[in-house]
Amino acid sequence: MTPALLASQLHRESAFTPSATSPAGAEGPAQFMPATWATWGRDDDLNGRDSPRDIGDSVMAQGRFMCSLLGEAKRSGYADDPRALALAGYNAGWGAVQRFRGVPPVSFARGETHRYVKSIMAGIPRFQSAGTFQFSGSGRGPDALRRASVHLGTPYSWGGGTPSGPSPGFCDGANGYLRGTCSASSTTGFDCSSLAQYAYWPSLQLPRVASAQYGATSHHAVARRNLRPGDLLFWSHGGSGAIYHVALYAGEGNVLHAPRTGKNVEVVPLASAMPENDYYGATRP
Repeated sequence: MTPALLASQLHRESAFTPSATSPAGAEGPAQFMPATWATWGRDDDLNGRDSPRDIGDSVMAQGRFMCSLLGEAKRSGYADDPRALALAGYNAGWGAVQRFRGVPPVSFARGETHRYVKSIMAGIPRFQSAGTFQFSGSGRGPDALRRASVHLGTPYSWGGGTPSGPSPGFCDGANGYLRGTCSASSTTGFDCSSLAQYAYWPSLQLPRVASAQYGATSHHAVARRNLRPGDLLFWSHGGSGAIYHVALYAGEGNVLHAPRTGKNVEVVPLASAMPENDYYGATRP
C-alpha cells in the first residue's frame, strides 16, 4: 500500500470532500458506511471525536481497512493484483471477491465495482511523484524510471512480469516460496529483472534475467559516483556469472527495484537495497 494508492482511492470516493454523502448513506472523504466505520474508525486526529467526516480519522481508517483487505488478498491465492482485489473488497465487500475468485466482472452490480477498481489503479501515477520521489531529466533512462515507477507497490513475484506488465510467476524448487508455500504462482507482479525489462521496453528490448541484462549493457559501465536516473545497478555473489539482482537508479542515492518474495516494488537507499558487499556495478542502457 502506498500514499498514491490511498490518494487515488480518496479521489474516486469523494474527490477529497469531507462533507460527501452517498445515496446509500456512506459518509466522508473515504465514504464509510456506519457499520464499517464502527469497526475501523478512531479518533486519530485527537480532536475528541471519531468521525468519518474528519479527514485525519477517515484516512487512517481507510488505511487500516485497506491493510486488512490487502492481507486477505495476499492470502487468497487469487490471480489478480492484490491491490485490485483489496479495492474490490472495499467497494463491494470481500464476499463479492470470494464469489468471483477475483475482481467482480462487469456483469456484477452494473459494472460499478469493475469501474471503481479500474479507475483507481489507473489514477495511481497521478499521485505518485510528490509522494514517492522526484527526479528531472528526459531520455531513455528517466523515461524507463518513470515507466517502472507506475508499479510502485506491486508485489514481487519470482518469474512473474513481462514487457506488457505484471503477471503470475512460478516456483523453481528454491525460489518463489513464502513460509514454505509457493507464493509466486498465485502472485501477480514482477521480479527484479522483469521490472527492468518492462521499464525499458519497447525502446530497448533487454533480455530477461539480471545476469543477461548485465551482459547486454556492460559495454557502457558507469562508476557509482556518476550514476544517473534509470541506470541499471547489479549485485553479485562473485563475478559477472553470479549476478543475482538488478535495480534502477532513482536519483539522490536511491534505487527502485523489486526486492524479493513477500515484498513489493519500492524505492530505497542504494546502500541498503541489497548487501553492500555484493554490489557489483552499474551500466547505462
